[in-house]
Amino acid sequence: MKLSLETRDLARARADMLVVGRHAGEARLSPALQALDGALDGLLSRVLAAETFDGKAGQSSHVYTNGRLAAPRVLVVGLGPKKEASAEAVRRAAAHGARRARDLGAVSAAMFLPGEGVPARQRAQAVAEGAILGTYRFDKYLKEKDGKALGAVAVVEPDRRQQALAREGVRLGEIWAQATCAARDLVNEPANVVTPTYLAGRAEEIARAGRLKVRVLERDDCATLGMGAFVGVARGSQEPPKFIHLTYAPRGRARKRVALIGKGITFDSGGLDLKTADGMLRMKDDMSGAAAVLAVFQALPRLRLPLEVHGLIAATENMPSGTAQRPGDIVRAMNGLTVEIGNTDAEGRLTLADALAYAAKEIEPDEMIDMATLTGAVVMALGLGLSGVLGSQDAITERVLAAADAAGERMWRLPLHEEYKDGLKSDVADLNNISSQRGGGAIVAALFMREFTGGIPWVHLDIAGTAFTEKELPLGPKGGTGVAVRTLLTYLMRLAGKR
Repeated sequence: MKLSLETRDLARARADMLVVGRHAGEARLSPALQALDGALDGLLSRVLAAETFDGKAGQSSHVYTNGRLAAPRVLVVGLGPKKEASAEAVRRAAAHGARRARDLGAVSAAMFLPGEGVPARQRAQAVAEGAILGTYRFDKYLKEKDGKALGAVAVVEPDRRQQALAREGVRLGEIWAQATCAARDLVNEPANVVTPTYLAGRAEEIARAGRLKVRVLERDDCATLGMGAFVGVARGSQEPPKFIHLTYAPRGRARKRVALIGKGITFDSGGLDLKTADGMLRMKDDMSGAAAVLAVFQALPRLRLPLEVHGLIAATENMPSGTAQRPGDIVRAMNGLTVEIGNTDAEGRLTLADALAYAAKEIEPDEMIDMATLTGAVVMALGLGLSGVLGSQDAITERVLAAADAAGERMWRLPLHEEYKDGLKSDVADLNNISSQRGGGAIVAALFMREFTGGIPWVHLDIAGTAFTEKELPLGPKGGTGVAVRTLLTYLMRLAGKR
């Protein structure tokens, strides 16, 4: 999709479809809609009244302009109540409007979605994000494709005083949305395509395109570094594991050094503690954290932030075989801690343990954030609409939550309750990878991983319930969601002092 900024007034905006937002509960049309209605001799107000259109989110109605406007059709979309106006409301309205315009056969659209109280840059960014995310499809493997596509969207900002800010918003929205779609593509690909080798190859492509540094460690390299927890998980698979280390460095002095770590289990059968058939049906999405990291690094070169950012992915399958790790085995992680394997299906925390230990020792970052489809327990606690957030320090955790709120991604903090750590005790090793106590599984998993952070400020995002959706959402179809990408980009921008 080609994005642009349209600075002409609405009546002169040229596109197949002019998309205009309306807040719910307004007794009268907004000035923008009144101007269009006047040019159309009251047709717009008559149609909206006949269809009892009241501006609720998800509503839309369209009319033909019969040559009275530059655009042949006008589509009015609901923004929801004015008192609840936000960038997310604009983003969702843009997604709905873009989908509706596409389904009505429009190839281009011009969008004016006011968003009461939302600054121009955030508003333009939300429109750009919504248009791209809302029309995303993964149809690579379909013989018969729909064929309809919205090829161009212009974000309308007729106020000259706001045009520079709006132009920057469109630029950022395109970067955010394209990165999110890149993560969605990786998650939606089948596991026979996205192997650890494939992820390593994708990392190398991103590094070449963005002139980044990349290092891919093979199994023997990881064993030499003492990554027994990661290598242990990889033992059951014929696919060779890959430990991926991407580096973005600014031209000048970096304000901070940050490590982003993504869980990269490209397929999770559960190992010898085998999942049920239903339980492993969607386990191609167990690399959603890795997909988020790769997507962020695809975007970073275009942002030119004064930060040093490292991306780490311990990529492997978790499979059953004659060589697979067994319950009761003991492995030694890179930081020297030994772990008894209480359950081979608690493998993600093992791979992340060595990734965190590697970051603490080899990178020495100022802070670390990991993303992982880690526990079913977080789904039980928060459902399918919220990601769990657990952090070692209040300051960094609150900054991540604020970035998520700004990005429109819903996250909720869970406590690192110290007493739950008792359940991780082992009689024969420093730790067990599962708890002997019932409940609190998401918290226990985070407590386990904290042991490998070396005391560095750290936040863990458990995206098990939000990385993949079985139903259509306001910002996208069924499948991979690309969750955490926009939160991380927002977080890094704020950390760099850019917004």
